[in-house]
Amino acid sequence: MIKTILLLSPIYVTLFWSISLYGNEKKHSIPRLFLSKFMLFPLIIYISHFIYFSHLTAIYPYFDVVLQYASLLVFPVYYIYFRLLTVDQNFSFKTHAKFLAVPTLLSFTYAVGVLLTPTIEYRTWLYDEHAYSETGFIQFLSVMRSIIRIVYLMQVVISVTGNFILIRKHGEKAEQFYSDIQDGRYNNANMLNYSIIIMGVAAFTFTLLGRQFLINQDTLIYVGWTVFSIMLFIIGYMGITQKPINPTFDLDTNSEELNMIEELPVGTQKIILKKILALFNEKKIYLDSQLTILDIVKAVGTNRTYISAIINQQYNQNFCSFVNSYRIDELERTILENPYFTYDTLAEYCGFGSVNSLKRAVFAKTGISVSEWKKQLKMKE
Repeated sequence: MIKTILLLSPIYVTLFWSISLYGNEKKHSIPRLFLSKFMLFPLIIYISHFIYFSHLTAIYPYFDVVLQYASLLVFPVYYIYFRLLTVDQNFSFKTHAKFLAVPTLLSFTYAVGVLLTPTIEYRTWLYDEHAYSETGFIQFLSVMRSIIRIVYLMQVVISVTGNFILIRKHGEKAEQFYSDIQDGRYNNANMLNYSIIIMGVAAFTFTLLGRQFLINQDTLIYVGWTVFSIMLFIIGYMGITQKPINPTFDLDTNSEELNMIEELPVGTQKIILKKILALFNEKKIYLDSQLTILDIVKAVGTNRTYISAIINQQYNQNFCSFVNSYRIDELERTILENPYFTYDTLAEYCGFGSVNSLKRAVFAKTGISVSEWKKQLKMKE
């Protein structure tokens, strides 16, 4: 019973997140919708494993080729997800087919080998790798399995390394777009990548051991499938909260655009700055927790480059830091006037998206916790 529950657990987790990520209409984004589709690949993998380890020998042969293909697609598809978080605006086969080419070619070749192999030999070999080992067809399938394992390991290394490169290269751009300090950070993205690393290493280890070895090793299955379920749950949870790291895909990355600010007349720069300050000092636009730089662009009537460049030049801050400096000033006034407000009330009242955002903003500016900062404020009274 326990073994069955654990074998089913990653199936439930992936199905849950596939539906949740797709069905969360208020938080739809291209990366989030793509992650919901990504969850279908591990879903297929763990359904196949469940059938295999449940000794459903009559059914499993129909899933074997699909399992190999899904396994080879997991890491390339996950890398595409990170590209959608950072550099690509939409998924398209024209752009991303190159990442799927090798898995497709290997799986097609393996499928051809399966079709050419006599049915009895193939079905027996799936549960006994030494059976019919002298026949050419089984030898071919064995070689293909070895190639698939090697490629899988290479994919783990290449894709997770590529993900970290994308995060480092484009992570800071989020701070020039979002005003919520949590949205402007990419801790979730790092956790997404660490989770897939753990899952990938565990999966490869179990692949090396072989399913025929694991089929009678319940303890290893208990440990492995618990790890898989936890990591998949973390990926889904982090993915549903992770906003695009580079949400406009061309945000302040062009050197020619950055030079445009130097060509802008000083008088025009002052007018833009005056309008920005009016929005913050008079209209208190920073109290909107969902504020982004595009809201400022629309209100001022200019472009993102000018807004972010002027803020950087005048205050040596990115957009996120600039907005949160106003929120912290508002927070200080509110705490002094209403010392008994809860953190939840303070966060909502002062424009922070959450209590965590409030705490991170205070720590980023002061280097101390909110409770210590509050004590210092009381001492100043």
